[in-house]
Amino acid sequence: MSLRGEDLLVGLVALALLPLIALRIWRGVRDGRLPLYRTYQERADSPAKFIVLLALHAIAFLLIALVAADLLLGLGLREAF
Repeated sequence: MSLRGEDLLVGLVALALLPLIALRIWRGVRDGRLPLYRTYQERADSPAKFIVLLALHAIAFLLIALVAADLLLGLGLREAF
């Protein structure tokens, strides 16, 4: 597989992960609970922990979206850093 083919494959996998992470964020905001390993973090139990976990999900979503865009569109962000 060529370098461009590998970039496309990894970019498509990253793009496929975005709806899953977005669904977790949306359910967390709607229901007030986020999955954490084999348990759930409830908003009512510890609001600060819940907000931090929600923020980490949002950061992961943005970083994976950036990686997917770079690999699929050839933005050249990898060479910039």
